[in-house]
Amino acid sequence: MLSERQLEVVLAVVYEYIKTNEPVGSRNLSKRYLKGRSAATIRNEMFDLEEEGFFMQPHASAGRVPTEKAYRVYVDNILQRQRKLSSLEDPAIRGLESQRRDTEDLLFHISRLLSRVTNYMGVAALTPLKEIRLMRVDFLRIDSSHVLAVVILEGGLVHHRTFSVPWEVGQEELDGLARRISLLAAGRPWRAVRQDLLSFMHQELERNREYCRSAMQEMDELLLSISSYRFFTGETRYLLGQPDFKDITKLQAVLSLLEEEESLAKLVESVSVQKKEGVRVTIGAEHPELHSRECSLVLAPTEVGGCGALIGLIGPVRMDYENAIATVENLIKALEAHESS
Repeated sequence: MLSERQLEVVLAVVYEYIKTNEPVGSRNLSKRYLKGRSAATIRNEMFDLEEEGFFMQPHASAGRVPTEKAYRVYVDNILQRQRKLSSLEDPAIRGLESQRRDTEDLLFHISRLLSRVTNYMGVAALTPLKEIRLMRVDFLRIDSSHVLAVVILEGGLVHHRTFSVPWEVGQEELDGLARRISLLAAGRPWRAVRQDLLSFMHQELERNREYCRSAMQEMDELLLSISSYRFFTGETRYLLGQPDFKDITKLQAVLSLLEEEESLAKLVESVSVQKKEGVRVTIGAEHPELHSRECSLVLAPTEVGGCGALIGLIGPVRMDYENAIATVENLIKALEAHESS
């Protein structure tokens, strides 16, 4: 348990290091942040805090650098108090509610917007839908034996798949089947629509039963495959401007994180079930599924187009957490306004 004075030292060291990216000395803290404390007193506290794992010293004559343990204290302190709102005044964020885009395009736009506003990498993800609801289906004849199925889900998500048919079928028949499915769908879950379609197939489409059965099998496989997460990311160039990633091996570690879809999916799932807790910050290798100490993640769950979603930022461990958290929180508010407009 940190004393009040130790907490002041930890917060001051992390804040100064985020600003300067230089080891922090006791004299600097005494002059700039802890004016009621002598440099000697602060130095003794810094030594004790280093022993407890909050700081490290690059070399004997240098100041201290915060560890993940110190960043966690700093971030928890931010999350427990009122955040600044300046980052939310960005015109691009304020104008989000007037955007008219489908769900995936909106999340892609948000990932780019987050990168531009913070100079970190914006990320967004669509979480698996608990129950897939159809809005419309179209079948397009490609040739004599292949058909393209286009499925529009609740919230505007579009998925497609090409499948083969056992014999030649005309576009008129495809249009009729698509109209029937779309009529039955009307925002209903696929499982319910499927049962109605089976009854329809047996009663009215005896002649084309095998074709319909084949089409439904393909629809089943398509809709069941939509359980995976969909990720959207901003531009990598914003990370290149961070001094923390001048070492190319550190940048590669961050980029490889984006390739670990299974680990990212588990992280997204752990955040998405904690909606009431708001923003979640993962520092370095805190999350068991992530093995990189080179970056931190600021993520928050939300809803877009009736679907569960997640938005946030990937940046260096020396991230400006206060601004990053405020930006994500305010973007969530802008999204809520967008959804209600």
